[in-house]
Amino acid sequence: MFLASFATGQWQANCYVVAAPGVAECVVIDAGQGAAPSIRQVLAEHQLRPKGVLATHGHFDHVADAAEIADEYNVPLWIHSADRDLLTEPAAGLSPEGAALVKQVLRSPMAEPARVEEFDGLTELTLARLRFSVTHAPGHTGGSVLLGLDYRGRNAQIDRIVFSGDVVFAGSVGRTDLPGGDPRVMAATLRDVVLALPDTAALLPGHGPQTSMARERLENPYLQPAAMRN
Repeated sequence: MFLASFATGQWQANCYVVAAPGVAECVVIDAGQGAAPSIRQVLAEHQLRPKGVLATHGHFDHVADAAEIADEYNVPLWIHSADRDLLTEPAAGLSPEGAALVKQVLRSPMAEPARVEEFDGLTELTLARLRFSVTHAPGHTGGSVLLGLDYRGRNAQIDRIVFSGDVVFAGSVGRTDLPGGDPRVMAATLRDVVLALPDTAALLPGHGPQTSMARERLENPYLQPAAMRN
């Protein structure tokens, strides 16, 4: 499997480009603020063409360049309907400080790409010969999703990759105090969705370094039994 990752923008959000072995098509995940130049560079260097852009959720730092890439390559942007409004109204999901920063960096109002598809009701999505599991994981935003792929690599302890967006990070979880966030819903997601992931899953989050479910189950303070009871 080909996998490239890089962090861009004011909030250093992770963007990923994924391709199946020996396949010239790929999928872009979380084309956030400032990601377009790096995406184009990866595609050109590895002679890849995207078949779709996937958004783990609708916050500006994860979708700001999604329409640009989707329209340039004439592919759909996939997002959960609960976050679709954030494609055109990014301030609706941000703090006042974040909204002010977005207003400063935007050169023109955001618009949806020509093609938008919604994750709603899906448990699987196949693009570019990659079969993603799609799991609704609200709490950080109403439309947050986890995107999973089976993986066969050198590390025998890992057999799955999960793009976790801002649901769970190395040592932390996504904040719930922004508009659209809900701490009770997030607690249910962490208990019923995140903790149900296998220890053999590598977590590729929306910010910061990758980690593993085995490590987070042991070390992440927000995933411990005491935290689940609060």
